[in-house]
Amino acid sequence: MAQSAGERRRIGVDESGKGDYFGPLVVAGVYVDEESEGALSALGVKDSKLLSDSRVRSLAQEIRRASPHAIVAVGPARYNTLRESMGNLNRMLAWGHARVIENLLEQVECPNVIADQFGDARYLESALMGRGRAVRLTQRPRAEADVAVAAASVVARAEFLRRLQELSAQYGLELPKGAGPAVITAGAELVRRHGEAALNEAAKVHFRTTQAVLAAVKKTPGGAG
Repeated sequence: MAQSAGERRRIGVDESGKGDYFGPLVVAGVYVDEESEGALSALGVKDSKLLSDSRVRSLAQEIRRASPHAIVAVGPARYNTLRESMGNLNRMLAWGHARVIENLLEQVECPNVIADQFGDARYLESALMGRGRAVRLTQRPRAEADVAVAAASVVARAEFLRRLQELSAQYGLELPKGAGPAVITAGAELVRRHGEAALNEAAKVHFRTTQAVLAAVKKTPGGAG
């Protein structure tokens, strides 16, 4: 059965930075209707994980020109404080998603929201605010198959990359994505140059990566400076 124009109007929501030790957590939402859906599809919008960083950056600019959108970015220091107070990453994700939905519903009237599911669906349902509680919310795994969620994933990733680049410039050190060996090496160098406190300003310190970084510092003659 074909969808009506009203059913085609939807907000897609997704996040970036959740699995990256350095940099912020970013949640983005993109509004899509029948007209913009065709435009986004023509641009080749798909899950940001399937795109190069350079393509993510250029595509995000085109998405932001084509569609109403909203972004909530939680820098590392704020992230660390929120996670400690909330005690659960999924609660923080739900808060970020709900804030984005609310901010975007201030710009557009939209009956539907689609989000990539994380944890128990009740986290996001309970976090929704006034406007958000009036929409039909769909949460499902691999929701990036929907162009609205894919567009949100691209916008969120581009903002994550921009802010990670700014952090790298701030500390005069390339801060890699992810949480692998290169991240541990960079983290140890960050601590040696700027002290352990810099981790709280640049990284998500609850990651086990923090212990690996500090262990790497201890193995280095002179340790943290």
